[in-house]
Amino acid sequence: MRKTTFVLAGAAIAVALAGSAMAQDKKILAVVVKGLDNPFFTVMGQGCADWNTAHADSEYTCLYTGPALSSDEAGEVQIVQDLISKGVAGIAISPSNAPAMANMLKAAAPTMPIMTIDADLLPADAALRKTYFGTNNYDMGVGMATELMKLKPEGGTVCLQLGNVAAANINERAAGFRDTIAGAKGTERLNASNGWTEAEGCPTYTNDDIPTANQQMADVFTAQPNLTAFVLVGGWAQFGPQAYAQNTDQVMDKLKAKDLIIIAGDTLPPQTQAFREGRSHFQIGQRPYQMGNEAPDILISLIKGETVEDPKFTGLDLCTLEDPGICAK
Repeated sequence: MRKTTFVLAGAAIAVALAGSAMAQDKKILAVVVKGLDNPFFTVMGQGCADWNTAHADSEYTCLYTGPALSSDEAGEVQIVQDLISKGVAGIAISPSNAPAMANMLKAAAPTMPIMTIDADLLPADAALRKTYFGTNNYDMGVGMATELMKLKPEGGTVCLQLGNVAAANINERAAGFRDTIAGAKGTERLNASNGWTEAEGCPTYTNDDIPTANQQMADVFTAQPNLTAFVLVGGWAQFGPQAYAQNTDQVMDKLKAKDLIIIAGDTLPPQTQAFREGRSHFQIGQRPYQMGNEAPDILISLIKGETVEDPKFTGLDLCTLEDPGICAK
């Protein structure tokens, strides 16, 4: 019930923003995310909303929108297609399915500036957008691997939890992780690679669904009692704090002894709390608020024909056992 209420509220906000823009005859700068059910994107949406507050006299308004569910890849493509048809001023997209989004953009041939945010198109389709603004996802995976090797230099078995199969940003993180562990570019799977092997049945794919992520975690812990490391390449399971706490309660002795290491992407409030409680050993955070808050300015620069850096990276925030950083709060 709580999740349904949240999704409807997110959709209502998007509709209200669109109505407000039309009432004031403002030009729309759309920020389209993978799904309104993901707390990561809620933070991005707040950045968009705050941009509107700070630019109340602007001729532009920022519209935060996306499908109700992150698993609705086709819905996201349709939303972007509709925005193109309506002739909005510019669109920033976090593509859930990069090839599908690219195919639609090729067919639609939009005349307004298109940029990607948080997740990019595949390199072969990069010409379809003006710039990418967000995390260096390969480096994020490198950071995860580097910290894991510090925590468990002897190696072991590892399970990666990924999102949608065609999400370019998640796949880039996995590539950075595997390449760093193996010490070789293009590593598709770890198999006795510098002491590390991917566990049977892994990686798992959550399709960006929080309950699925927690069920997968529970299943892996049961099936792999000697697992050395579980790596949430995105924060999905931790976005469901109650279920995540139940999962980690079952292995708390192992976590305390560092017999089992948990590494996770993102540093949203429930995640920093999990870190403080000893339910993870390393968090590597992105900056979704900055993405949502600065995307309208980048789109306006593109509309004016100004040169914009491509790619344009935001930073990463690290929470380690030695230096909790922002997770200490």
